[in-house]
Amino acid sequence: MESDTAVRRIKPFGTQNYVAQDNDGSRDRCGNNGYSDDPKRKPEVSLYLLREGLAASLVSVFIFVLWGLVHLSLQQLVIGKPTGDFNAVRARRHLEQITSVGPRPVGSPENEVLTVGYLLEQIEKIRVETAAGPHQLTVDVQRPTGTFSIDFLGGFTSFYDRVTNIAVRLEPKSGTQHLMLANCHFDTVANSPGASDDAVSCAVMLEVLHSLANQSTPLHHGVIFLFNGAEENILQASHGFITQHPWAKQVRAFINLEAAGVGGKEVVFQTGPENPWLVQAYVHAAKHPFASVVGQEVFQSGIIPSDTDFRIYRDFGNIPGIDLAFIENGFIYHTKYDTADRILTDSIQRAGDNILAVLRYLVMSEKLADSSEYRHGNMVFFDLLGVVVVAYPARVGTILNYMVATATFLYLAKKASLPGNGGGRYVRDLACATGVAVLSWFVTLLSVLIVALIVTLLGRSMFWYTHFYASICLYGTAATGKMILIHTLAKNLYFGGVRLVELGDLFFDVSLLLWCCSLVWLTQQGLCSAYVPMLMVAFPLATKLLLAKEFKNRGASVKYSVLYLFGLALPYVHFMFLIWVVFEIFTPIMGRSGTEIPPEVVLASLVTLATIFLSSFFLHFIYLVRSTKWILAGLGSVFVVVFLLMSCGLLFPYSGNPDSPRPKRVFLQHTTRTFHNLQGQVESRDSGLWINSFDYTGIQHVTPHIPEINDSVRTDCREDRPFCGYPWFLPVKFLSKKNWYLPAPEVSPSSPVEFSLLSKEETSWGTIKMTFSVKGPSHMSLYLMPHRGASLSTWSFGDGTPQFDLSGEYFIFYSHGLDAPTWTFWFEIQPPRDPDPSGPEGMISVAISGHYFFGQDQRTAQLEEILRRFPTWAFPSSWVSTYDMYRY
Repeated sequence: MESDTAVRRIKPFGTQNYVAQDNDGSRDRCGNNGYSDDPKRKPEVSLYLLREGLAASLVSVFIFVLWGLVHLSLQQLVIGKPTGDFNAVRARRHLEQITSVGPRPVGSPENEVLTVGYLLEQIEKIRVETAAGPHQLTVDVQRPTGTFSIDFLGGFTSFYDRVTNIAVRLEPKSGTQHLMLANCHFDTVANSPGASDDAVSCAVMLEVLHSLANQSTPLHHGVIFLFNGAEENILQASHGFITQHPWAKQVRAFINLEAAGVGGKEVVFQTGPENPWLVQAYVHAAKHPFASVVGQEVFQSGIIPSDTDFRIYRDFGNIPGIDLAFIENGFIYHTKYDTADRILTDSIQRAGDNILAVLRYLVMSEKLADSSEYRHGNMVFFDLLGVVVVAYPARVGTILNYMVATATFLYLAKKASLPGNGGGRYVRDLACATGVAVLSWFVTLLSVLIVALIVTLLGRSMFWYTHFYASICLYGTAATGKMILIHTLAKNLYFGGVRLVELGDLFFDVSLLLWCCSLVWLTQQGLCSAYVPMLMVAFPLATKLLLAKEFKNRGASVKYSVLYLFGLALPYVHFMFLIWVVFEIFTPIMGRSGTEIPPEVVLASLVTLATIFLSSFFLHFIYLVRSTKWILAGLGSVFVVVFLLMSCGLLFPYSGNPDSPRPKRVFLQHTTRTFHNLQGQVESRDSGLWINSFDYTGIQHVTPHIPEINDSVRTDCREDRPFCGYPWFLPVKFLSKKNWYLPAPEVSPSSPVEFSLLSKEETSWGTIKMTFSVKGPSHMSLYLMPHRGASLSTWSFGDGTPQFDLSGEYFIFYSHGLDAPTWTFWFEIQPPRDPDPSGPEGMISVAISGHYFFGQDQRTAQLEEILRRFPTWAFPSSWVSTYDMYRY
């Protein structure tokens, strides 16, 4: 330990003498920090400072222990022994059986026949087994047809025909008027067995149905178990149920089971809208709680490019609900690695325990019968390491937040009124110190972003995709080192004449003030996430007040430092859990966010922000040590080593390790494109392998393995063709502008797209109505591009109002189940008054693409040959497609 004596109280200009009387000479500087005592009186006690090594050790141990607790809580899937109500072993057998048929895209026999048959067989067994009990079970296989528009992925319209829903109604034999809805989906994207997304949820629901149906006590209300067969087609089957099924009118609330990862814990990431009684039900009933209102507000902000059936039930059914999802290991979400063996039985057990308990609680609750009475209001909710959930009404949270903010301002006001702080000296010092802290944030963020830019220019983007902690060692050390350096320079150069203990105390107040300002702002915005800064203010403030005497008498003693960190433990461990959630979600998303978003900027920003937030109350310690040179040397060494490893290419982004794969996602379509002119004649025709990389690295790592895929075959967007003239399955061309087109022979699917114009007539109000018919595969994309001066006025989709995407084109997503009739649609277009001579002929370009996701039509010899050449660390998702464009 080192002592901080009166010698360092003031360091006036032009003299080497340290005398108290010289305070007035620098009173206007921020460094004149003599507010805690009479500035003309030397302290009577010696105040201690921390040794550099001890300070670094205390903070490091504190962070590693809390991080360890977070990971320990995540690995503890089941708390206590299972009660036996939910049989996870039987649910696993369902999971393995469902996934054994392989990928289950809509329209495939695997989805429409095999999986439907298995589910109906198991449901019938449950019905027969429980026939003598107090409940009745009714099964309805629905095959709806419908259309709707949605502002997802820039905005597009969906049309579905005879997709499959299996609705199972469980209720007392006396009947009921009020129903809960439990929803899962059994379809998958192409080329993925979809164990976590979402077969495991359907397996859990089968077992929950079995348990509730065998319950000897009659349910007060009923439950609909909806096994929907078209969620991956952008939420189509749920729309068909909630808008068309006769049972839907009796649904009062729902629980949706989803996945954005594989296994782990299922988290409640959104509830409502409003209806706080649903959160209260989860808090009261869930046996293994895992929930966060922060996740809800982040997800509903649209930052995460994903959506669930929750949106459909909320927007089209006006029904409140609870949305749960598995979020761990999103690296293999929607890939061939999403297999049943990667989902632990304990993960199934905890999900089943929670869903069964919450459903049972809700169907026995009187609130379900008159939910409108409890509709208004929101809830603040969060769990503490999965052990307990804290939940309280948002209005209570507002009061609590303002109480904590008031206490903080009173604390700061009292300090400003102490003797020796006349003339607003403390306020000026606090303002200057706050300026230093905020400046350090911006300089730190800018510095780390420069490092991220260098990494990008070196061609080493996503080096952390397989080695996550390498990003911490590079960007985290850069951010930490930069902040420590800035504050060390401020301490030695700007605050040179101020006692270090007083500076430490001042910068604690700065952290408190900044967190308090964020608390007030978030509360005024009506965000329930304001509870986070509330915790980050309340606990440090209480800790500081309790340790005030120790700090005043002895300074930064070991006892003070340990107790100070102990007081920060609860808010910090929760904040570190939230940081884990952010990285667990956003790190894998960088592998499927397209070629336009620079991942280094995103991850470097997230790491820097996490460092800034976590370091807030550690600024206190920077000013309580005399030196930081060895800390800076250590951080600099780690940074240099990781930077060299990254620069040399030793940190490869992807991994094909079967135990922990980190695949690169590549989409390949063997396609034939045909372009017709205004007279209906073929203008041009070509065929090739169209390749999309869905991360920023493009094909730079693929080219060494498949040399012909290189930038010489990179495509250009033809602005005069709908969606650039390529068969986009979804309207995501704005996310992936870098594509490659390798010439290949024509494709000849057994069921080619049949597209024809049925009629073209002029209406009395001056528009042209055009009617078309289409026959083709289960998945098709329709693109409409009115030419300059023309505009669509109405059509047969959605609510009749054309929904365009970000670039002004129109995208209609079509899918069908089995035995679907010919698709007929129409639209009305207002012709241009003055046709554009430089633009394409006619008034509109119409294109249709067919996508063959299953069966013999999915593969060609050329696809098979090139797929074999991809390295093991790549996941190429491939299919056959066609693209036909017409001008009218």
